[in-house]
Amino acid sequence: MKKILSIDGGGIRGIIPGMLLAALERRLKRVSGNPDAAIVDYFDFFAGTSTGGILTCLLLCPDDQNPPRPRFTAKEALDIYVTHGSDIFKAGFFRRLISKFGLLSERYPSTTLEYVLKSYFGETKLSQLLKPCIVTAYNIELRKTHFFRQQAAILRGDPRDFYLRDVCRATSAAPTYFSVAEIYSMSGTRYPLLDGGVFAPNPSMSALVEVTRAFNETKINDISILSLGTGRSRKAYDYEHFKKSRAVSIGPALIDIMMSGAAESSDFFLQQLYKSVGKEKHYIRIEPSSLHSINEELDAASHSNIQKLVALGDRMVSENNELINQLVEYLVKEQENSQSKGPWRFLSAKG
Repeated sequence: MKKILSIDGGGIRGIIPGMLLAALERRLKRVSGNPDAAIVDYFDFFAGTSTGGILTCLLLCPDDQNPPRPRFTAKEALDIYVTHGSDIFKAGFFRRLISKFGLLSERYPSTTLEYVLKSYFGETKLSQLLKPCIVTAYNIELRKTHFFRQQAAILRGDPRDFYLRDVCRATSAAPTYFSVAEIYSMSGTRYPLLDGGVFAPNPSMSALVEVTRAFNETKINDISILSLGTGRSRKAYDYEHFKKSRAVSIGPALIDIMMSGAAESSDFFLQQLYKSVGKEKHYIRIEPSSLHSINEELDAASHSNIQKLVALGDRMVSENNELINQLVEYLVKEQENSQSKGPWRFLSAKG
């Protein structure tokens, strides 16, 4: 069985899947009896969009001192939001004022985000990640989707390889929140990219297609997906407010609606797809049942809201306690039965 871990976009709400990943890793250590067990050991393929792309890169980033092992634990990956979230989504009074009147194209300067990403990833490249993965973005000049593929970076070299900090900057360049990311491959090719959430806030479907097309003999029956969401928004928008507001002032609301709708559609299609082959249990979607206890805006990174997000993530873990325990038992059993293979050969193996 080929196992995919997919993580949604959602700005500061990345704390929510981060909390689940930290809990999952703790239980994997305990059940496996291996204190060094990590998330990367138990999944064959990873996918992330925006905040989920950052989490993916953190989970797969190699340790400088021990390259076969991850540099960060799941708890340390979560800490990037708890420690730096307020600074990343911070704008001075003057910037907030002129942004309110539509005189800026984005709410926040990207300098703090770029500094944090560089402090975590340094000179690490996409090709160095520990497992095959895709991280989503969108090229605004070519008007096409862009997938950062670890396997393509390995096979094709510098033209498809990037600094990991640039991968994360691109996938998290949410429209109206941060400026377009202008990054360069290791060979010097320029890419103007936006957040992958504009087309795949839930990258599970993209991951499934990526794995099934890699080798024709890998079918959906051989693939299981753990899809982690950042919460399904139920926020209602007033018709009269939308009708009378300037386009620039409702930009964030439009982004929210677009991302929520696309994520829900991907979840629905995958549920139906797995149901059609009688493998409903091979697709697991975990996200909060409600966001009412928090400020659900992508940039709501005040200290108090971060603490509420931590509490919401903890409650989500508790509500899914039995499911997580079953998942851990399954992952440990699968890992014990697996054999060591190359970073892309697992796709051709019969699970």
